[in-house]
Amino acid sequence: MNKELTAPAETELESTVPGEEEAAAAEETITSAEEQEVSAAEEPAAETEEQEAGAAEETDAAPAENAEPEKKYLKDRPTREQLERLAGEIRYRQRFRRTLATTVFSLVTVAAVAVLVAVLLLPILRIYGDSMTPTLQEGNIVISVKGGTFQTGDVIAFYYNNKILVKRVIAKAGDWVDIDDNGVVYVNNRRLDEPYITDPAFGECNIELPYQVPESRLFVMGDHRSVSIDSRNTAVGCVADEQIVGSIRFRVWPLSGFGKVGAEEEAG
Repeated sequence: MNKELTAPAETELESTVPGEEEAAAAEETITSAEEQEVSAAEEPAAETEEQEAGAAEETDAAPAENAEPEKKYLKDRPTREQLERLAGEIRYRQRFRRTLATTVFSLVTVAAVAVLVAVLLLPILRIYGDSMTPTLQEGNIVISVKGGTFQTGDVIAFYYNNKILVKRVIAKAGDWVDIDDNGVVYVNNRRLDEPYITDPAFGECNIELPYQVPESRLFVMGDHRSVSIDSRNTAVGCVADEQIVGSIRFRVWPLSGFGKVGAEEEAG
């Protein structure tokens, strides 16, 4: 019986040896795994420390990098005197613009008023030709007055074939006009006193004399009778009221001839 019991004991001892080896291998595996975990934990920690150190370096370097632009900004910032001078220039420009706008507006207004007056009330005319010499010379600038009634001896301007002619009133509606061969003019059988005439002439006359002036018409003649084409010729005829621009009252150019024109001139 002792032999039977001893054999199994040896068998158990033999089987126990391999178990210890396995335990040792397991312990080694666990130790290796723990070392790997520690190593893995240390690596991120090291990387984190490096990142924090780099961030700290960048943070420390940032003020150094921004220091120079800040100094440049402080250096380029305008002074109080410069700002005041700039503000003064801006105010001056604004005043200049307002003054310029006001001046331009005033000039435009004056020009518009002058044009309206010239067109509606006091047309300004320039004389061309010599049909009114010696009273008016070519190049004279005269002012005419619209409206009113016209008397014998008045100088008037009137429209004729898209032109403006200037002549002297000789007779009015209903008057009888006659002219002798020497160019002497008679109105209603009375010789007309014409001190403004220097060279009387029969001129370009093709109407039947004596001639009665039609209703609402004026009989006109130029002062330079030998060259003037006027109411003595049917090409012009008598002047209707709607043709009249105005009565020539003043000569403004040349300055040496400045003054009144027409019946008032002779009366003076």
